[in-house]
Amino acid sequence: MYPATTTTSAARPGYWRRRVSEPIRRQLTQGADPAGLARAIAVGGVIAVNPFLGTTTLGCALAGAVLRLNQPMLQVVNILGGPLQLLLIVPWVRAGEWLYGARRMPIDPATLAREFAAGPGAFLRRFGETGLHAATAWLIAAPVLGFGLFFATRRPLQTLARRLTPQTSP
Repeated sequence: MYPATTTTSAARPGYWRRRVSEPIRRQLTQGADPAGLARAIAVGGVIAVNPFLGTTTLGCALAGAVLRLNQPMLQVVNILGGPLQLLLIVPWVRAGEWLYGARRMPIDPATLAREFAAGPGAFLRRFGETGLHAATAWLIAAPVLGFGLFFATRRPLQTLARRLTPQTSP
């Protein structure tokens, strides 16, 4: 009735290997500069955690085009940063409120969804200042995050590139 299934000795690689380590390995074996990849990781990581949902893919694409960064690496980091972006929205808001000395805005997902569904104008009137607070905190933290990611990834990428480069004898 059903065809017999065959098993192979090679199991399908896990998510991390398929989506992170293999793309990095491919980029390095195709001649990508490790420092350039580290720059793409840094910029992509900073953009990926900005406090505005729905802006990261376009932000990474634009930054990559303007700064001539490795687009595949930007998007890998962007995808990995998605969960972190969600986790950091409230801290960005709270840090921005602290910076501005503003009163705490209650953040209720049901209210946010209801206001957004009512229309962009009503949403911006109610939460525009909160978005400004969050954006300010993110912009202040961005250079620190970017430099941290760059310096944390540059040397490991250089080491990996050396390991992947075939050694030629004189």
